[in-house]
Amino acid sequence: MYPEAKKLSSREPVNMNEADLKFASEIGEIAGTDLNTCLTCMSCSGGCPMYAYMDYGPHGIMRLAVLGLKREALTSSTIWRCVGCHACAAVCPMAINIAAVMDYLRQECIDDRLPVGDRPLFEFHRAFLYSVRRHGRSNKVELMGHHKLLTLGSGPKAWFQDAWLGTKMILMGKFHLMPSRLMGNGIGQVRKIATGSWLDW
Repeated sequence: MYPEAKKLSSREPVNMNEADLKFASEIGEIAGTDLNTCLTCMSCSGGCPMYAYMDYGPHGIMRLAVLGLKREALTSSTIWRCVGCHACAAVCPMAINIAAVMDYLRQECIDDRLPVGDRPLFEFHRAFLYSVRRHGRSNKVELMGHHKLLTLGSGPKAWFQDAWLGTKMILMGKFHLMPSRLMGNGIGQVRKIATGSWLDW
């Protein structure tokens, strides 16, 4: 699979008519970092292991946020394909916490009910949270089954593409058919955390 073309490489002019000039300061206040110090040096994207699979990349999201292009940032695939490894923040010369920015943008996308830039990946997040809420920890077999049900629209190829791998993992004892559960009050505490707009959408 070839990486997507980066959207910032387009020669089309940027439409600033709907720019929210307070967007960067709102993100900075919640994420605890100053986006306006970004130099657009692309160090973050250079250190990102997922950059090849993103539409904008970390530096592009930072530029969209500073320009106030809120909808473009919130509907991008970049915010969902970020794995939160903090490689971007580690190499940023201005010490911007880009991973915290991505967390904020994902939550804003959900709260505003905007189209998700990578729907199957979003559904994987939801399936994981459902499993954790039920058992206090994730059950891999349930997670896979639930994710397949949530992404039925992706077609038969997506349903069965990893069936052989899953079968091999079960035979090797890597997957446990019966879920492991937290004991005592632990599961109740986890359920208080694993709740909110992600699961209700």
